[in-house]
Amino acid sequence: MNICLYGASSSAIAKAYVNPTEELGAKIAERGHTLIYGGGAAGLMGAAARGAYSRGGEIIGVVPSFLNVDGILFDNCTELIFTETMRERKALMEQKSDAFIMTPGGVGTFDEFFEILTLKQLGRHSKPITVFNINGYFDSLIAQLENAVHKQFMNPEIFELFISTDRADRLIDYLENSVSSTTEARIFKNLK
Repeated sequence: MNICLYGASSSAIAKAYVNPTEELGAKIAERGHTLIYGGGAAGLMGAAARGAYSRGGEIIGVVPSFLNVDGILFDNCTELIFTETMRERKALMEQKSDAFIMTPGGVGTFDEFFEILTLKQLGRHSKPITVFNINGYFDSLIAQLENAVHKQFMNPEIFELFISTDRADRLIDYLENSVSSTTEARIFKNLK
């Protein structure tokens, strides 16, 4: 399975986030899956890649060509694919992936997650989506989604489109065991 991982690129992130993400990358490789990610060497992107590399995993980095600068990209990717724009990067990552994991990150990570979640809600794909909620990083995001549901800006079935957990094994188990559902069509139909 090709697993797309979204995450931060900052090198200033605490080890409390880096270490679990590196372990996640290692587990992805140990289970025989391919890591698809943004190609970065630093932050949680780099942590996942280092973890996968440490277990001999296949790593595909997808990166816009303007980021091809010394020290930015992970040197040990099995394959590096360059795009012209960030939009092309996201589209290619979606196309090549069978499943998605969002690890802690900033605005770019949120953008990637919400785009893939919106596409699933609209029935454009049925691939499983997971949130790696390390140290409760995404608790406030989940609360905001609950608030949007409570105030009727969102349908409650949004929570059927992804899972959130702080356990790497649970994330991978979910991805491996997921099957297509009709939730996307039901949500789209119920939108008013």
